[in-house]
Amino acid sequence: MPVTLRFARPGRGQRYGPRKGVDMINSVRSLIPAGTPASDGAPDEGAGSWPAAATAAAFAEAVETCRLNLPLPGGGRTRERWAVLADLAGEDLSLARLAEGHADALAILAELGVLAAPPAGSRWGVWAAQPPGPGLMASRTDGGWRLDGTKQYCSGARSLSHALVTAAAPDGSRLFAVGTEGLAPVPGSWPATGMAASDTLDVEFTDVPAEPVGSPVGYTGRPGFAHGGAGVAACWYGGARGVGQTLLAAAAGRDAGPHALAHLGAVDIALRTARAALDAAAAQIDADPDDLRAGGWLRALRVRALVESTATEVMHRVGRALGVGPLGHDEAHSRRVADLTVYLRQHHAERDLAELGALVADRGTTW
Repeated sequence: MPVTLRFARPGRGQRYGPRKGVDMINSVRSLIPAGTPASDGAPDEGAGSWPAAATAAAFAEAVETCRLNLPLPGGGRTRERWAVLADLAGEDLSLARLAEGHADALAILAELGVLAAPPAGSRWGVWAAQPPGPGLMASRTDGGWRLDGTKQYCSGARSLSHALVTAAAPDGSRLFAVGTEGLAPVPGSWPATGMAASDTLDVEFTDVPAEPVGSPVGYTGRPGFAHGGAGVAACWYGGARGVGQTLLAAAAGRDAGPHALAHLGAVDIALRTARAALDAAAAQIDADPDDLRAGGWLRALRVRALVESTATEVMHRVGRALGVGPLGHDEAHSRRVADLTVYLRQHHAERDLAELGALVADRGTTW
């Protein structure tokens, strides 16, 4: 089904769309016609019959109960927004992945001046990965824009009702809004154990109608691109905190020994440092939501690198402190470690560190 969006001129003082005074996503109303999504978030074959059904149902419930009506980044409550994402990640990293994508999509629509929120109960995501190889192509016809090709790494492939999707267009890479009714997720395209419940599949598009969202540079050129990139780190932090809780519980319940206690001390320092960095980043975003100081991407690279390093250290230390026991006999812990290992690869390791180093070398810094 085609997606129709109404674009409105940002109000006075709202250079990139609604911000302060309109900081709750449910403050705008939908002008997007769409079918009513399944109440449990599962595809037609029924809940419980596919691997990610339970997480899809939890995601749908979080949307229906307004748990994901989060404050927008830069509206004065970014820390609160990230705290909800961290808490969700502590419960289930796959659920947090879907929630983060949904919240990010709504923030993008608001920031780019689309003053129409999704219909009640609709579930959104952002499919913007562009790995090497064939991808998604956009063409403009007399009937509007059409998308063809395959999009990889589409989280919530069978549980979303709508998605914001990047595609190569004649005038550059563009962001489009699509309904998911006519899409074809590719079964078996995510055989991995980690993040399996996020339902991150390849999706095939064949002459799919789409509505452009913003200009060709609007998606990556907006301040919120950096704000959202930093926000993902809140999910990583929440997952790392959950891993650390396993060690904390073990140390509190028995004589863990000096080596495990040393690891617990190091985990405590690492997690507190990561939380302080996230709190500082959230405050800086709220102080400069339009990134007039041009520090948004540098800040995002720093906090992402710090939290990725923290999460990696926490998993390493908890594993050394507790051995194989929790990995082999604690289903929730072992799944959290597997999920977090995959989720952290949204940080591009040395490539991101090299980009950070180049910015620091160019601008200088103080330590």
